[in-house]
Amino acid sequence: MKIVKKLIDQIVILDITGEIKLGESARQLTSELEKIVEDSSIKGVILDMENINYIDSTGLGEMVGYLGRFKDRGKKLRLVKPNNTVIKLLSLTKLNEIFIIKPDEESALEDFVED
Repeated sequence: MKIVKKLIDQIVILDITGEIKLGESARQLTSELEKIVEDSSIKGVILDMENINYIDSTGLGEMVGYLGRFKDRGKKLRLVKPNNTVIKLLSLTKLNEIFIIKPDEESALEDFVED
C-alpha cells in the first residue's frame, strides 16, 4: 500500500493506493490516522479511496474505530471516490450508513467549511 499525504487548510488528505489488509498496510493506515487524531491543529481527514483495490475486515475495522475517535475529538473523517468494489463492500456491511462518502475532494472539503 502507498499513501500520499496532503494538507489543505488544516485538513489532511490521504490518497491511498493498493490494499488495506491485516499486516503492514493496516498498521501503516493506523499510524497515519493516529498522528492526525492526536494533532490538535488538524480538523480531520479525507481518505481518497479511488485507488484501493482490496480492503479486508481489519482495514474496515480500523476505519470504523478511527471514525469514532475522530468524532470524540470533534474532528471529521470523510471517504472520497471509493471504487465499485469498495462501495459494494461498504453497502454489504452497512458501513455506507455510518461513513459520509463524497464524490470528490472538493465536496469533502466543503463539508469541513459548513460548521
